[in-house]
This record gives sequence, structure tokens and C-alpha cells, in this order.
Amino acid sequence: MSDVAYKSGFVSIIGRPNVGKSTLLNRILGEKIVAVSDKPQTTRNVIRGILSDEGSQIVFVDTPGIHSARNRINKAMVDAAMTAVTGIDLLLLVVDATQRIDEPFVKDICTRAGAPVWLVLNKIDQVEPKEKLFSLIEGYTRLHAFPEIIPISAQSGSNVERLVGLVRERLPEGEALFPEDILTDLPEKFICAELIREKVFRLTTKEIPYGTAVVVEAFQERENGVVAITATIMVERDTHKGIIIGKRGSMLKKIGEQARRDIERLLGTRVFLELFVQVQERWTERTAMLRELGYE
Repeated sequence: MSDVAYKSGFVSIIGRPNVGKSTLLNRILGEKIVAVSDKPQTTRNVIRGILSDEGSQIVFVDTPGIHSARNRINKAMVDAAMTAVTGIDLLLLVVDATQRIDEPFVKDICTRAGAPVWLVLNKIDQVEPKEKLFSLIEGYTRLHAFPEIIPISAQSGSNVERLVGLVRERLPEGEALFPEDILTDLPEKFICAELIREKVFRLTTKEIPYGTAVVVEAFQERENGVVAITATIMVERDTHKGIIIGKRGSMLKKIGEQARRDIERLLGTRVFLELFVQVQERWTERTAMLRELGYE
């Protein structure tokens, strides 16, 4: 039996939209459990990813990007993100190293935080010349006395292992908070819905992905081992329904094919995926609908 004490704790990942928070969580876990795209505000829910080993368990809390919220769903996303800055052991503030310093935002997060705040400079592989990183770090150190500033690339994985190692060292002693063989406390149905929604974000343009939600209506493992999934893509307008379906169903087929491949990797088995599209006018503003979908 090891003399080293077991460690565990909660670590929130917070930042502006599109800085790479979800990409970072997927990279840490080695599995895609969070939807990612090059569009901002892809993540809508607080999602817990659980990394366990022989000596520790880190519960990473991925959050929606903090932005100026104009409608009910966006306000719910920001509210969810801000609740994740308290009641934790460590806060990772992720910023885009290719962007200018957002001084008011950084100061606000550091003031609200109920735990030590580490700065994670993401997308360092896109910074040229590399000397720019030094001046950027200097600028951030003038705003807050960060105990750690870690430059990383979530996309390539550069320095992510070091980040996780440092987090593990700083965790308090404690028992495992979740079963050690799970990656998230969310049900498989939720993750499957997220993977389908990700394809909508990746394959459609303009305002269409922001007016969509995915509900898994049925999730059943058949005797032959195939998992049969029926899901509905909700949209706000008839015109959006037509675009999601595409000419002769071409877009819906593409969404389904790409989502099915990711879901099969996640579940480790063959998947039969059936998709439908349904119009729910102004669902992003309806309290009952947002609550049903888990956004409020």
C-alpha cells in the first residue's frame, strides 16, 4: 500500500467563448465528451469530466463561455458558468494567447473566484513570434498575482500533461468523489445529444446552430449489441428545418453519419442512429422548454 495520500478535488475551467475550454477538457480526458466547434458559445451546460488514476481524482468542470447575454438561453449559460467559480478547489482561467488582454473580464473573474486562479494561455502554437508570449505574460501578471501561468495548446496537446500534473500536486487530500471508472457523471444520452448538436454547429452557418437543440428520445441496446438511438433536432423556424434536412435529406444524412461515428467511438459498439427535425418556435425564450432541456 502506498504511503502517498490520495488526492481529489474540483477544478473549474472558465473563460470567454471560443478560447478552447472544451477542447482542453476533451484532450485531458482522452475522449470527446463535450461538443466543440470553431463557433463561439458551442458549450451550453456545465459539464463535469472526471480524470482518475491510482493516487488522485480530478473533477474538471467545463463551463459555457462568458459573454454579453441577450436572450434567455444565453443568460442561463452565463449564470451557469458563474456558479462554477465558487465551491471549488482551483479555477483555471483559459485565455486565447492570440487575442488582446481583456482586463475588465480578468479582474472580475479573479475578484469573484472562491479559489486560487491559475492562468492558462491557450493556442500558443498560433503565436508568432514566440517573444510575444513573454510580453503577454507580463501584461497578465500586472492584473493579478496568478500562482501559476501555464502556456498550452489544447489542440495539439502541448504542455497539457504538465498542466494536469501541476493540478494534481495542488489538490487537497481526500477520497474519490465519483466511481473511478467513469469519465463524466452525465448520462450517455446527454453526451450523444451533445455529439449530434456539435455536428449541427460544424455543418451549418449563421444563426441556425444557435437556434437548435437535440433531445435523445430513445436509447436502447439490442440483443445483437447494436445501440439504437432516436433523436430529435429542435429548431425555431420552418426555414431552419429545411436547411437542417437539406436537399433530399442530404444535410441530415451528413449530420447523422458524422455523429454516429463519434458515438460509436464513445460507446465502443455499433450504433443505429435515427434523426428527426421538429419546429418549436422561440424555444430559446420559453422558460418551460429551457428547463426541460436542462438549461435553467
